Amino acid sequence: MAATLELKSLSIPERLLLVEDIWDSIEEEQHALADHPSVIGEIRARKNKFISNPSSGISWEVAKERIRNGLA
Repeated sequence: MAATLELKSLSIPERLLLVEDIWDSIEEEQHALADHPSVIGEIRARKNKFISNPSSGISWEVAKERIRNGLA
């Protein structure tokens, strides 16, 4: 609670710089974060599906278009 009050005493630009510094420190150490087992499982399943049926995939261009149009 005290830390929150101290943060509110900083100006908005100062708080934004602090957030940026925190984000940068997380980015530098992101390799230390373990991947969630369900994410790893999904990636493996999709890879196996594609290997067994390459025509099941779509191009990156098509994927981007679907994402931009909210169809993904």
